[in-house]
Amino acid sequence: MFYQLYEMNHAMMAPFRATADAMRLAYQNPLNPLSQTIIGRNIAASLEVFERATRRYGKPQFDLPRTKVADHTVSVEEEIVWKKPFCNLIRFKRSLPVGVEPGPRILIVAPMSGHYATLLRGTVEALIQSADVYITDWIDARMVPVTDGRFDLDDYIDYVIEMLNHLGPDTNVVAVCQPSVPVLAAVAVMEAEGDRCAPSTMTLMGGPIDTRINPTAVNQLAQDKPIEWFRDNVIMRVPWPQPGFMREVYPGFLQLSGFMSMNLDRHMIAQKDFYMHLVKNDGDSAEKHRDFYDEYLAVMDLTAEFYLQTVDTVFIKHALPKGEMMHRNKRVDTTAIRNVALLTVEGENDDISGVGQTQAAQTICTNIPEDKRMHYVQPDVGHYGVFNGSRFRREIAPRIVAFAKEHSKGAQRSPVKRVIKGGKIG
Repeated sequence: MFYQLYEMNHAMMAPFRATADAMRLAYQNPLNPLSQTIIGRNIAASLEVFERATRRYGKPQFDLPRTKVADHTVSVEEEIVWKKPFCNLIRFKRSLPVGVEPGPRILIVAPMSGHYATLLRGTVEALIQSADVYITDWIDARMVPVTDGRFDLDDYIDYVIEMLNHLGPDTNVVAVCQPSVPVLAAVAVMEAEGDRCAPSTMTLMGGPIDTRINPTAVNQLAQDKPIEWFRDNVIMRVPWPQPGFMREVYPGFLQLSGFMSMNLDRHMIAQKDFYMHLVKNDGDSAEKHRDFYDEYLAVMDLTAEFYLQTVDTVFIKHALPKGEMMHRNKRVDTTAIRNVALLTVEGENDDISGVGQTQAAQTICTNIPEDKRMHYVQPDVGHYGVFNGSRFRREIAPRIVAFAKEHSKGAQRSPVKRVIKGGKIG
C-alpha cells in the first residue's frame, strides 16, 4: 500500500510541478525585466529547486559518443550484444584506426543495488580509452512483467556465467561493489566445472566479500535485523499501471532514502549551495549539481527474491567467506579458482564497504598463485571514488588495464608485485 501512496503522491504533484516549471521559465526569460533582478532570480531558483525535488528521475543515458584512443579521437557506438528479461549486455564499440589494438576485453558487472548502470559512466569513460568494454545494464524490476518469471541471486550468477560464455575466453571481469560476491561465486562455479570461458582476470572493487571485517553502518543494519524484518517492512508490490504490476520488489526510492539519510547534512548543504549558485547566476556550478543529482536520484526497483537472498547470504549469514554459500544446491568452492588472476581494490575512506572487506577475497581464494594476485587501497577516496573521479582515472583504471594485459591468456607471464596502499609495495 505504501508504494501505491508514493505513486499517488507523484501523480498529485504533477500539476504543481508543471506550474512551477512554467513559472521558472517565465522568470528566467530575458524579455522579463524581473529576470535581471535579485528578486526574479530568487523566485526562479526557488521554483527550480521545488520542481527538481518533486520530479521522478528517469533512466539516464551513458552519452559517450567519442573517446580518445592512442592520440586519436574515435566515435563510440552502444550496441546490445546479449539480452535477457532482467539485463542487457551493452558493448561500447569504438571505431578504431587501422593498426590500433583494441586492448583487453573487459566485462564490467554493474551494481544491482538501486541505481542504474549509468552510475558507472565515469568507469566506462576511463576504460574505453584502453580496452574493449562491455557493461551489464540491469533492468528496473517494475518494468518486467510477472510473466517473465523470478530473478534471484542464483539467476544473477547464471547471468554472469552466460555473459562470460557469450564473450568467450580471455575476457576480464570487473565487479563494482555489490556484484563482487556473485561474480566471485560465478568464477568459482566456472573453474570448478572446467569452463574454458572462465575469465583471465577478476577485479573486485569496493565489494562486501566479508562484511564481518570493519563493518559499516550499512552492514550493521543488516546484521541487527532478521530476514523476516526485511520481508515484512521493505518488500512491496509494483502498483498499476507499471508493466511489472503485482511483482514483489524492493523499491528503489527506499534504497535512495537509506543512502541519503546516511549523509543527510551533505545533501541539505548541496541543495542550499545549488540555490545560491542559481541566484548568483553561477551556471557551471549549478550544472555540476544537476548532472550529479540527475544520476543519483534516478533509481530502479529490485526483485524481492534477489534482494532478500542477497541480504541473507551476504550480510546476515556471511555465507561466502564461511564456505557455506550455495548455488543451485551446490556449494560454491572458492578454492577451485586456480587460473583466474585476482585484483582487489578498496577506498581508504569507504563508508559502504569497509577496508578489508574486499581484500577478504584474497584470503578465501587460497589456490590462486601469488604471482596472479594484487591488492590496492586508494588513499583519500570513499566508496564513490573507488570507481569514479580523478583518482580513479589516474590511479585505479590504469592498474585494471595493466593487470588485464599482464594476465591475458596470450601474455608472457612475469611476477606481479602486490600493491598494498597508495603505491607502496608489500
